[in-house]
Amino acid sequence: QVQLVESGGGSVQAGGSLTLSCTNTGTTYSSLSMAWFRQQPGREREGVAVFDSDGDKVYADSVKGRFTIAKNNAKNTLVLQMDSLKPEDTAMYYCAADFGRLFLVPAIPPRYWGQGTQVTVSS
Repeated sequence: QVQLVESGGGSVQAGGSLTLSCTNTGTTYSSLSMAWFRQQPGREREGVAVFDSDGDKVYADSVKGRFTIAKNNAKNTLVLQMDSLKPEDTAMYYCAADFGRLFLVPAIPPRYWGQGTQVTVSS
């Protein structure tokens, strides 16, 4: 069973940085892909970044050059380093995982989700 636990959200001023972490406290699978999604009030959930089981990384255009996704296999932890934050990055951020490929706009939502962590960027 995959169990995702997120941490690291908070409040920051525009231009600042935050680091989100997502740890799989359940069973580790080499074929597990992981990703970050976010959802703003009144808007649909959107993909932010994907770290595929093959090690490929994909970013949404809105965060390219500012966010970095990485995975610490020894700690079963997915990390999202967020720099140059903007007020429009304010959202609830969710870690997600599933077997095989993951996409920023998945046809089928990932099977496993964390509880979410709030990120607030003030201007």
